Parts: sequence; structure tokens; C-alpha cells
Amino acid sequence: MTDPILRIEGLSVAYDHPLGKVQAVDDVSFSLNPKERFGLVGESGSGKSTMALAILRLIKPPGRIEGGTVRLGERTLSALDEEAMRTMRLAGIALVPQGSMNSLNPVMRIGEQIADAMRDHGVARSAAHIEDLLHRVGLPPGTTRKYPHELSGGMKQRACIAIAISLRPRVIIADEPTSALDVVVQRQVMETLARVQTELGSAVILVGHDMGLMAQFVNRLGVMYAGRLVETADIGTIVTAPRHPYTQALIASLPSFEHRGTLVGIPGLAPLLRDLPSGCAFHPRCPRATDRCRTEKPAVRTVEPDTHVACHHA
Repeated sequence: MTDPILRIEGLSVAYDHPLGKVQAVDDVSFSLNPKERFGLVGESGSGKSTMALAILRLIKPPGRIEGGTVRLGERTLSALDEEAMRTMRLAGIALVPQGSMNSLNPVMRIGEQIADAMRDHGVARSAAHIEDLLHRVGLPPGTTRKYPHELSGGMKQRACIAIAISLRPRVIIADEPTSALDVVVQRQVMETLARVQTELGSAVILVGHDMGLMAQFVNRLGVMYAGRLVETADIGTIVTAPRHPYTQALIASLPSFEHRGTLVGIPGLAPLLRDLPSGCAFHPRCPRATDRCRTEKPAVRTVEPDTHVACHHA
């Protein structure tokens, strides 16, 4: 069996708030295999993006990483000093950010931004190499000389992918890379990400809330709720036979061509992370909740090979 390229064990992240501690990520563990596409899905505020930033050690005050380890290959990222971790970002593990317009420097040309990122890691490349890099992500000749505001949303997102793959990282984290894009451009961006991932042989973590997009792209899926990873399984198993009631509700809420009619939403609202209910955080919204669910926090259990669920009844 191939060893995982990335291991996350017991990762916890909290934010200090005047009204109490906000537990954004609560003791999350999972692994990522070489060349695998792993998805993290859940409602807004479930801890997906915080998890991505924590892996890269980009959590800033008032946030803090409370515990856990992150290993990339043989290196423990959580034990590296700041300079070593800085060099690991982009070269070993790269981020495709959620908001391309906010992450690109508005007063630097695209080619200069790519060259600057590479120089920061002691790598110098010719203008022709950078042009070729942009060509690989589907951007036309001359894009190196353009400013971000001259590009469409999809082109800006491809430019971010070009920066992310510039040093051939072993892991790419894509944090909702298609948010605010129309469905046609979404497909183009995801096809670009899939193509460059195959070329590099990298593994990908895709963060998002679109279950349909996840079903088309990832091999394995992790479902987050209130800061916890409540279910992990291969995508086929989760789509056809979800075990956690929250995952079942997510799947049931998807529109279907076969079963047209009124869409079914998940009742209630996601809880405040600084004021979580006792026991299972999903129990106020769960149709299967019992007294045990209201008082006892479920542990993550392995119910089948490669299938893990945090539910008393799964």
C-alpha cells in the first residue's frame, strides 16, 4: 500500500472572541494519498477554509492552532520554524485561493507576480518559461503583460492556478476555486485544475460546498459540520449510501432530473461555533436524534474499510 503524501492528525483551531472561544476546527484527522483528489464539503462556517489555512500554518491572531500534527511526506510541517515553513509553501504544498481578485496584486502584471513567487524560493525562470506556464493553464499569449483587472474571473482563477503549480508542489489545496463564477467557467477552471494535477502527479484537496462539483471531481470526500469531520468515504459510497444524517441531508437537498419537485432543505440553522449544543452538534437538526445524541459527543469510528463516521447510529 502506498504511504499517504499528507497526514493530518488531531488538528484543532480556535479563535478568541469577547463572548467566548470559537472552536473552528475540532480534532480533525485524515490522510491524502499520492495523486488523490480529496474533497472537504460542508455548510458555510463548518471549518473547511480554516482547515486549509491551518494545514499551511496561515492562521493569524486572534486564531491559533491548538494542537495536532501535519506531515507532508517525511516532514512534520507543524514542527518547522517560520522560515522553513515559508519555503515549504508553494514548493511543497500550494494554495489556490478562494478570491482570485483579492489574492492577486492589482498593481503588478501577471508575469511579474509569477516570477516574484518563484524568486522568493530562489528559482529564476525566463519570460518564455512563464509564458509556457500560463499556456498550460489555458491562458492566451500576452497574459504575462496584463494586470489582474484586465482579466475575466475565470482567467484570474487560472492565473492563480499557474502560480500554485509554478514550483511543482506535491499537494495543491484549492479553496472554493470556482466561487462567484458561472457554471461554464466553473467547468473550465476545474478541467484546468484536473489537467495540471495529472501532469504534475500532485494530490489535490478541494474545499467547497457544491456536492455536485465534488461528485464530478474528487475520489474521496470528507464532510465537515461545526468544525468536525463527521464522515469520510470514497465519493461513490457517500453519494449512493451516506451514513451520517447530515451527509444524508446534504445529498437529499441536491436537485435531480429524475425526481423533480420541491427541493428539500436541511431544517434549522448551523450552530454558533462559540456556543455548540451538548453531545452531537447536529442533534437539534437531526431526525434520528436520541437522548444519547443530546448528551454524548460521538467519536469517529471506522464502520467499513476507508469509511469513517462520527454518529452513534451509523
